[in-house]
Amino acid sequence: MARGDKDKYTDKQKRMERHIEEGYEARGVSGGDAERRAWATVNKQTGGGNKEGGSGRGKRDTSEGSMSHAERSRAAKKGWETRRENGNG
Repeated sequence: MARGDKDKYTDKQKRMERHIEEGYEARGVSGGDAERRAWATVNKQTGGGNKEGGSGRGKRDTSEGSMSHAERSRAAKKGWETRRENGNG
């Protein structure tokens, strides 16, 4: 990927960049600097371009938790029971 080339970014990442850039411009940051900062923010949050390419596969651009809602709920109830039994809550 050539420097400055945005082909490997997903549409979602490009939308994120535009939204972040508008926020910087609303705060008075100049256009070029706002764009640079916005892409740096997107890279920090998503880890760079996530579109498929080469022999590898694309990376997911969501940040889903590893536990399901039911698992989190069960763990919370178990913790609550433990604290109640131990007198810590």
